[in-house]
Amino acid sequence: MENTTHQFIFTGSGGQGLITAAIVLGEAAVMHEGLEAVQSQSYGAAARGGATRADVIISNEPIRIPKITQTGVLICLTQEAYTRFGMLIRPGGLFITDKRFVRSVQKLDAIHIELDLYNKVVEEIGKPVVFNIAILGALLGIYPAVKRESVIKVLEHRFPPALHANNLKALELGLKVGSMYHS
Repeated sequence: MENTTHQFIFTGSGGQGLITAAIVLGEAAVMHEGLEAVQSQSYGAAARGGATRADVIISNEPIRIPKITQTGVLICLTQEAYTRFGMLIRPGGLFITDKRFVRSVQKLDAIHIELDLYNKVVEEIGKPVVFNIAILGALLGIYPAVKRESVIKVLEHRFPPALHANNLKALELGLKVGSMYHS
């Protein structure tokens, strides 16, 4: 079997739930797909509203270097994250932003997908708290590193039953939006 390693960096601000999305991605890979994964995170000066970064490496072999210096997939959900972490995308990588939070001002050597997902979450679900799960769904619709079913199992285990319906709606909405960009 060929070595397949995927690297993801989720960046934004505290309170957006990106670290949770990164954890769900890593757990889906390890617990339900038999893959190796490493997840790390860092917070800005304030947990809510400060800059956050969560890294996930998924591989079908042992991960020997659990640090990302240039990533294949970068998600930026604040203008500050875009400015601060945009240079971490490797040439030809996948760069995902949301139009509500990021205005593109620099040209990066990457495939840049500007989603309008936050507004869709508010319109269709009414609860922006699940935006992080929608972003994870969009990522997997574009770049299917793990299966939808694996993420659903983690969501069922990690969150209370009262949140399951909206998490599932958000995941499905994100998958639908992301699949429009999948090649």
